[in-house]
Amino acid sequence: DGPSMKDWRGGRGAGQNIIPSATGAAKAVGKVLPQLNGKLTGMAFRVPTPTVSVVDLTCKLAKPASYDAICDAIKKATTDPEYCGVIGYTDEEMVSTDFQGNALSSIFDKKAGIALSDTFVKLVSWYDNEWGYSNR
Repeated sequence: DGPSMKDWRGGRGAGQNIIPSATGAAKAVGKVLPQLNGKLTGMAFRVPTPTVSVVDLTCKLAKPASYDAICDAIKKATTDPEYCGVIGYTDEEMVSTDFQGNALSSIFDKKAGIALSDTFVKLVSWYDNEWGYSNR
């Protein structure tokens, strides 16, 4: 455990710390989904787990929608030919190791998200950052 000249926090012991870090994920989403380019930003928290990451997406909606309606739309999208086999949906109480080896790019977690209002929601989605990526 010690500082790194390149990344002060990143040089600290990863096995016993949660480390705030930069991520290029938001930029990557903007390249894959051009309609979202410039509308996202993000950061990562490095945690002592061998694989699997989670996205905690806080959204200000342009149009009001209930959390249940959002969940229903995401669940329906999992059967759409464009997204089938790419995104998933769960309403079970799961943890990171439950997603290890999952080939989907993103698994929406209904029970982990919340709605603060009909225009402000937090959506949570899991992915195996090694295996899911390799399957694209």
